[in-house]
Amino acid sequence: MPKKNDRRLSTTERVEEYIRQAIYRGDLKPRERIIEGDVAKHVKCSRGPVREAFLSLEHDGLVVTVARRGTFIRDISAESIEVIFSMRGKLESLCVRYVRERLTSEMDKTLHQALRQLKSAAAKNDEEEFFRADMNFHQTIWRLSNRPFLENTLTRIMNPFIFMTARAYSSQTPIDTRYKEHAQYLETILTMPTAKVERPVEQYFREKADDILSRLPSPMLLGYPRDIASTDTPTGRRYRPSETVQPT
Repeated sequence: MPKKNDRRLSTTERVEEYIRQAIYRGDLKPRERIIEGDVAKHVKCSRGPVREAFLSLEHDGLVVTVARRGTFIRDISAESIEVIFSMRGKLESLCVRYVRERLTSEMDKTLHQALRQLKSAAAKNDEEEFFRADMNFHQTIWRLSNRPFLENTLTRIMNPFIFMTARAYSSQTPIDTRYKEHAQYLETILTMPTAKVERPVEQYFREKADDILSRLPSPMLLGYPRDIASTDTPTGRRYRPSETVQPT
């Protein structure tokens, strides 16, 4: 999971981080309403920082605020999936190229260790462990690229959507198949000529997007309407925090 650095977080940043982590854990789902007062009470702050956090998260595309309706976790449309996976393919392909340009035996060992975590989770048929290992595998590639801007972009902007789509659809593919896909992916990025390695990475994510799109029951994920204002509460329930956040 992405983590902030060691500096002291402002109250607004603590609220942002809390909501992001709730998305990563799957506690907050697309179309779910977030209640300002509940979050303020849980994080032990006034409503001001919560409103500021909502504005920041809306700027990042994670939430949408509808007048007289409230603030909701953004849904994932078919169009968004196409754009997100295209962006991720291009960004991760750059990371892979930078990894290959400076690849050492220690980096190779680190990548294979991340793959072994996936294999272990698959052997136990543990979906939650596999999910975490999957994200760690790709985050390892981002980190080893030694390009902080790329890593931060993927971590801060891309991850929430990747987490939501992964939780929604990854379990529909057998876990052993998913492990084999990752093993093939690693072999490809480590053996393909460096000058040509970006193309298969982009192709990998295009195929992932196509697979998800083929599973959609309608043009919009979960049948979410384009105009959120046409429904009172998109999910019929609201988010209530369940874990204590300690003041920092």
